[in-house]
Order: sequence, then structure tokens, then C-alpha cells
Amino acid sequence: MTGPTKGRRPARKAVPDAETTAAAAYDAAWNVEAPTGDAWTARPWVHPVERAEAGKAARVHVPRASHAAFQPRAERDPIAILEAQEADRLPDLVPLRHARMAESPFAYYRGTPAVLAFDLADTPRTNIEVQASGDAHLSNFGLYASPERTLVFDANDFDETLPGPWEWDVKRLAASVVIAGRANGFNAAQIRAAAMASVRGYREWMDRYAGMRLLDVWYASITEDDLRAAGEATGLLNGRGNATRRARFESIFSKARQRDGMRAFESLTGVVDGRRVILDDPPVVTHVEIEGGPGALERVFTDYRATLAESRRDFLERYRFVDFALKVVGVGSVGTRCFILVLEGRDENDPLILQAKEATASVLEPHVAASLHANHAERVVVGQRLMQSTSDIFLGWTKGPGGRDFYMRQLWDMKGSVDTSILRPPGLAFYGGICGWALARAHARSGDAVAIAAYLGTSDAFDGAIADFAESYADVNARDHAAYVAAIEAGRVSTTHEV
Repeated sequence: MTGPTKGRRPARKAVPDAETTAAAAYDAAWNVEAPTGDAWTARPWVHPVERAEAGKAARVHVPRASHAAFQPRAERDPIAILEAQEADRLPDLVPLRHARMAESPFAYYRGTPAVLAFDLADTPRTNIEVQASGDAHLSNFGLYASPERTLVFDANDFDETLPGPWEWDVKRLAASVVIAGRANGFNAAQIRAAAMASVRGYREWMDRYAGMRLLDVWYASITEDDLRAAGEATGLLNGRGNATRRARFESIFSKARQRDGMRAFESLTGVVDGRRVILDDPPVVTHVEIEGGPGALERVFTDYRATLAESRRDFLERYRFVDFALKVVGVGSVGTRCFILVLEGRDENDPLILQAKEATASVLEPHVAASLHANHAERVVVGQRLMQSTSDIFLGWTKGPGGRDFYMRQLWDMKGSVDTSILRPPGLAFYGGICGWALARAHARSGDAVAIAAYLGTSDAFDGAIADFAESYADVNARDHAAYVAAIEAGRVSTTHEV
């Protein structure tokens, strides 16, 4: 790996002696001393053979089988972790978050990356860092449009991104596969096969990226043609039920293409008293007052434009502001401040709808080094640009009224997702493997693919260990969800229902 790294290298958290030894072996291979200050510092070039040796050495001190074990800490209190997260959220929306999370163990899992980060803090780690997602579950991957207007598949949520252990993302992904499989009523063998497929996808693609030219890794993407080819290669689109599976497969691409800015414009806005406005749909979409009024909003938008490339900044100035409103999104994000902004280009048939989403501290931050970015929205944008094969041309950040951090992007840009609740066992295994592929590509762009691949090896030893962990954690998640529902029934946690 070559090239500069912004800021100092974060100090390592205290870890067990064996892991410290593995970390020392890795640092010795890189010959890096922790710099100080916020200037750009260059890492020296290190031969791939040395990096591979460091990756293999980590197996001795952090055996791949050691990742299988998980024992919750006695003092853990998931509800207290969630309550601490909600302290600064919009109080009127927090009960809605509770209601959405209570719907199922999978919905609960989606809303609890902070709980998993707490639980993973004491698990084995190789100390080979990547730009971690922090929330790499099945529903945080999907389709979207590249600037060239082709569909690509990638991770699509980066609210929690921060440099951290690559293993944590793999564990969160695999656990989500097991939880989704149980929700769909699959048997234990089918669920384990799907979890193994997700980790195998990660391991095999990491090995490929380790052998590729660095520029080829950087330019790599997963296109809709790649997904079709993978479906053929795995047999998902062959054999009995072929026509039905193909139709369902193609419908995902078709729906994504239809979900564009014009569809969002038609869905979210209307003409009221002769003026185009966002239509209120409480509690999901509501108009609110902004501290400081229209002038404050203009300053926020000006600061946001300044974070874009000059060509895109000039292009964005051709649009005029029309309206904005608060919009509830997701499961775990409910209660954070998220706005939609409608802009108009040549006329009202030339709209641009942007989403401004509040960014707070990553759930990883209490357990790894603090972010080098003072603005958490900048942390999200930098992480997204690093992990995604290609990002929204309007992706940027700003600081809103009251000093809150926001990142901005297009609301819908041919975005498509997979409904895991309708997947059958072969489909879950295939989808898990594709998500593992996308995660490996993101980690290979930001971390040392050679060292990670050497640690993983070519056997399924790591795959099986992570599947064991995922099954154990799915049990814990089920108990946590049951306790959460009981807390709601007891009145400790309040809920409301969407109207």
C-alpha cells in the first residue's frame, strides 16, 4: 500500500498481550511510527511479501477459530446503551424509533449497531485496520446509479464509518444473515449455509483483490452485469424455477431505475395555492421552523456547496431553492434530524431533491480511536468516498443551525434494495455472498488486502468460526429483542405507531 494518510495514526486501544504481539508484528512489517499533528503523513512502501507474512503471523496470536466464541459481558445493558444514544434526538420521534425496532428481531438488530460495537470491543482482533462501515448488515447494501448512470451494487449507509477492525464488519454482516434466515423460518442447516456463503464471499474476493493492481482495486465495482454473471455461476438463475427467479432478479433492477429524482418529486411534492411544496405526511414528513430562518438555511447551503468540487459547486448554483421539510428515515436513524430539500432547475419539471442527514459520533468511537474529523458529517463523507466504488456527485457536508453536523446527497438516485423477508434459502445465500463481495471491495480500497487475505487463507476455517459467532449472537439478539418488547410493555420504553 502506498500514498499519504491524513492526520496521525490513531493510538491503539489496550488489547490482550497476544493481540499486542500480533499488532507489533504488523507494525514492524510496515515500519511506521505514530506521527503527531494533523498534517498529511506518508507511509513507506512495504513489500507485499512482508505484509503477507505479517498477516499469517497474526494467525498464531489471534487464531481464526478464536473468532467463534462470544460471551456477553455481565454488565451489558442494551436498553441503557440505546437510551444514551437517544439523549439528543428529537423527543417526539424517539417513540417511533422504539415502535419500528420492536417489530422483529431483525428490525431490532438494524437499530442496535451501538450495542454490537459494545459487544465486539472485547472480541479478538488482528489490529489490521480498514475504513470500517460500523453497520454492515444486509439491509445496508443495495443498488444505486453511478455518475455514468449505470447501476452498481455496494454498501449504502455510512453513518457509523470510522477506521477500525475489519473483522467487526464481517461479524455484523454474518449475524444479520442468521437473524434474517431465522425470521424467514429456514432450518439451521440452511441458515448456516447462508452465513458461510457471506463470509466465503468476503474471503474469496479479498484474496482476488490482494492479487490485483492497486488501481484495478480502486476502479473495481459490482455492476448489474456482474450480478447476473454471479447468479449464473452459482446456479441461482439456472435449473428449476429459472424463469421465475430471473423475473424477480430483473425486477430489482427495473424498480431501481424507476426510483429516481422525478419519482421522488412526484411522490413527495404537490401544488398548494399555486405553489409547489413538499406535502406533509406526519409524522414521516413535516414542515418545521429552522433556527435563524431563511438566512440561516442559505448559509448552511453555501457552506455545503463549498465542500463540493468546483465544477459541481458551479453547476448546483443553477438551481433555486423551493422548499424543505423534516423526513423520518430508516430504523436506527429515527429521531436524528433528517431533511429533504427541493430545488428547481430550468423549471418545475427540472427538480433536484437533496437529503440533509444529521451525523453524530460513530458507534465505533468509544471502542477505537476518535475520528480525525471535527465534523462528523465530513467523517461520513470521507468514509463513503473511500469505501464506495463511486459516490453521489452531490455528496458533501455542512454544519447546520445549532452547530449540528449534516451531510447531503440526492434523496433517490436509482436506489434499489432487496427485501430479505421474501428470500428463500438459495437467495439468502446468494445475497449474503454478494454483500460479502461488496464489503471485501470496500475494505481492499481502504486497508491492506494482502495482509487480510493472508490471515484468512484459502480454507473455510474463518468462515466456520464467523458462522459460529453469528449463530451465538443471533441468540443474544433474540433475547435482547424480547427484553426490549417486555420493557415496552412494562412502560420503561415508550412507543407510538405511524399514522
